[in-house]
Amino acid sequence: MKVRSKSWWLGLAGLILLATAVFWLGTAKCQGPAEQEVEKPAVRIGIDRDAYDVIVIGGEPEGVAAAVASARNGAKTLLIEHRDGLGGLMTYGMLTHLDTARDHLGFPANQGIFAEWHDMVGGKPCFDVPTAKKAFLQLVQKEKNLTLLLRTRLKKIELNQVGNRIEAVTVEGPFGEKQYTAHRFIDCTQDADVAAMAGVPYFVGKGDIGLPGENMCVTLMMFLKNVNWWDVCKTAISRKFGPASFYSNAAWGFWKVSQEYKPHSSRCRLRGLNLARQGDGTVSINALQIFGVDPLDEASKAEAIAIGREETKHVLEFLRENFPGFEKAEIAYYPPELYVRESRHVRCEYQLPISDVWENRDHWDSIGFGAYPVDLQATSPQGYNYVLVTPKQYAIPFRSLVPLKVDNLLVASRCSGYSSLAAGSARTLPTGMTAGQAAGTAAAISVKRGQDFRAMCRDREAVRLLQDTLREQGARLYHFQLSYPYQGEWFYPYLKVLYSKGLVFAGYENNIHPEKQVNADSFVYLLKGGVKRTDPERHQQFKWPSYMPPVPITRDQAAYLVLHLWPNSTVEKPQAWEEAHKAGLIPEELYGRVPKNRALNRAEVYALVGNFLERLGATDTH
Repeated sequence: MKVRSKSWWLGLAGLILLATAVFWLGTAKCQGPAEQEVEKPAVRIGIDRDAYDVIVIGGEPEGVAAAVASARNGAKTLLIEHRDGLGGLMTYGMLTHLDTARDHLGFPANQGIFAEWHDMVGGKPCFDVPTAKKAFLQLVQKEKNLTLLLRTRLKKIELNQVGNRIEAVTVEGPFGEKQYTAHRFIDCTQDADVAAMAGVPYFVGKGDIGLPGENMCVTLMMFLKNVNWWDVCKTAISRKFGPASFYSNAAWGFWKVSQEYKPHSSRCRLRGLNLARQGDGTVSINALQIFGVDPLDEASKAEAIAIGREETKHVLEFLRENFPGFEKAEIAYYPPELYVRESRHVRCEYQLPISDVWENRDHWDSIGFGAYPVDLQATSPQGYNYVLVTPKQYAIPFRSLVPLKVDNLLVASRCSGYSSLAAGSARTLPTGMTAGQAAGTAAAISVKRGQDFRAMCRDREAVRLLQDTLREQGARLYHFQLSYPYQGEWFYPYLKVLYSKGLVFAGYENNIHPEKQVNADSFVYLLKGGVKRTDPERHQQFKWPSYMPPVPITRDQAAYLVLHLWPNSTVEKPQAWEEAHKAGLIPEELYGRVPKNRALNRAEVYALVGNFLERLGATDTH
């Protein structure tokens, strides 16, 4: 019997995968763009009233989930959206890829109304934009307690005299200007506009980790026609552009594309490709990163769209020449909006820290789960895309939907009460719709109980009622206790300091490789980044070395560098370790582990730098 080689078996496996994709594609109905167009709904759907129990502002996926949940639980609900349809980011930004995740038991982490919608659009990792828009509308149309206003913009809000309660909103649409009152309000706008108008405190971008003005890049989705999907699948199997995977309507990976493509604009960059095949044969690509965009400035976003459109032409030329399957590709159309990953982060009763995600933490007031990797995209063309950690699952607390200051308002969106790093996971659509469903359900319960959200989030009986109602209505929700990466390790407290500032990442495999040595230049880079995030003033005052060689850093050299950050330090290198220990700059665990001068590994470097930053943050710099 002839023994087959490993490459022969790999080739056979690839052909089987390709045949499977061909079968599914062959059974899919291919519609033209005209056939997929969704008829524009009426400006107003449902009964128009002057007063409602609950008003939801923002027709994003989270807003649809919130409004539907509120109406299903008996509240007279109004949903206000400024566009001519629903779905926001997914249907106007045309983000066709779903960042779904599974809980630690292997089941979809986000169910309930998200699962209803997901089934309506095919239940796959990617979806067709017209189908998604139609599904969002159908969810709303089914609810007799729900009124929808489209092409209607929020003009102003009215607060009570104390400023802790919204009493009315004034909107403007095709029917003119009108005021509506409600007992409860839910902000599901992309940028937490309602909360901002109401004076709720917030920070923008990475402001919470000492990097004000830094936001993750935005993306303009690319849509190409005349793509040969079979050849795209073959390219994935061949690994021409690095590891890649594919389904019947999705392919992703191809990270070497980012190395080979040379951007036309200095503000653009291409990352690995996420491809989705639409029902009409068009292929969407999520890969184009655009930097230097103010997410709260319409002119800045319009400029980014123009930059993205021009860059798309150059990406197309590159793909035609280099990527099998794209030889005859053409631009099909451009999305009307950007994919904006972050803007405002609203201050809430509980600001979900990245440590909750890393530690797979549960909460007594959990209203759903997050489980997607913490996907942090670069903030500059020279920056990195990285996965900080991949959680098994973590709880979204109800308190993270309750903003400070205003008692009858909830925020259910990527702007909810998450730290900027935790939002790298919690910002995904499935988690957002889970939060939206919880917000709508909580609003209906709050009205019935005559209890505002501030009181409700502190009332265990009210929260249990909310949780029970969510479970009864299909949400996946239960309590859990799970282990987490490096739990119990001697260096974990210092590692936590560093990852909480976005300085260390564990990737998809949750491995920081603690045994690896650290080069001197990397040590200084880590230390500088940590000081900048902890105390910008000291970052300017410290004496930073102009050059460090890429060779492993030793115990005495690291201690010497730390001591000499302060001007006028006279400690010599042989005495640096002992002097740094006396000054409290070397933690006891580390001091005992390194009795002699030698190269330090990552665990030891993280302990030294983490301890230093803790002490720096505790000192009064003024």
